[in-house]
Amino acid sequence: MSHVKAGGTAKNIHDSPGQRLGVKLYGGAKVKTGQVIVRQVGMTKRPGAGTKMSRNYTIHAARDGVVQYKKRKVRLFSGKSVARTEVSVI
Repeated sequence: MSHVKAGGTAKNIHDSPGQRLGVKLYGGAKVKTGQVIVRQVGMTKRPGAGTKMSRNYTIHAARDGVVQYKKRKVRLFSGKSVARTEVSVI
């Protein structure tokens, strides 16, 4: 009658895969309509001309062209102006 008693429970055994976030196409890269440029959580980078943002904040190309990144001043709800990166396709 061999068996193991009082083994306890394992609590930290679950693991989830990474979400593969980040910049997919850098400045100067050619892009086609619908391609993913940036995958992000929240609006760390803002969509500009020639781009569109999906519901999960992914920035896609709205037309064919070349990816361009530039800094833009954005006003927060507190009234403070901060620099944010704008992604556009020209």
